[in-house]
Amino acid sequence: MKRSALDQLVSWVGFALAAVLLVAGGLLVWASTFISGQVSSQLSAEKITMPAAAAYASFSAADKAALDPYQGQLMTTGDQAEAFADHYILVHMNASSGGKTYNEISGQYQTLSKDASADPAKVKALGDLRQTLFMGDTLRGMLLNAYAFGTMAKIAMFAAIGAFIGGIALAVLGFLGLRHSKDATEEVFVPQATA
Repeated sequence: MKRSALDQLVSWVGFALAAVLLVAGGLLVWASTFISGQVSSQLSAEKITMPAAAAYASFSAADKAALDPYQGQLMTTGDQAEAFADHYILVHMNASSGGKTYNEISGQYQTLSKDASADPAKVKALGDLRQTLFMGDTLRGMLLNAYAFGTMAKIAMFAAIGAFIGGIALAVLGFLGLRHSKDATEEVFVPQATA
């Protein structure tokens, strides 16, 4: 086989792979844009305003650091949703329940509500806490889903950039291979005679 034919074959395979990567990059950009747009529109529709610094002044340094960049902003991104869910709602839930989860409080409520001698005020207070934790967990779950989708949008954009870089690199190499094939005259893969 002539070296020029091999160079041309490898170059055209490179062009085909470049085309696939460029199309994949375009689709990944579309996916990233679509996901980001959906996250932003869904969160914007909820009209959640990130808390001001005074609202979390007593929180831990880590919670403050997570909330500080977004104070007073309208929630529109997955990163804001994660900060609000894990560093604002969760802190309030833990403070109201003494660090107990919804499941633990629900179990206590069910046990206490079956006890005929239980104080009705305690049963009601535990039931209210149970309801609050349920609503907090539900809201956190929705916000953390927005965070997950926002993260997927970022990953898709990074993958798109990688696909574009790879596609351009393969196209350049394919062009160089075709240019080299014009000058290549030697034989490659020549079967050697056996004695």
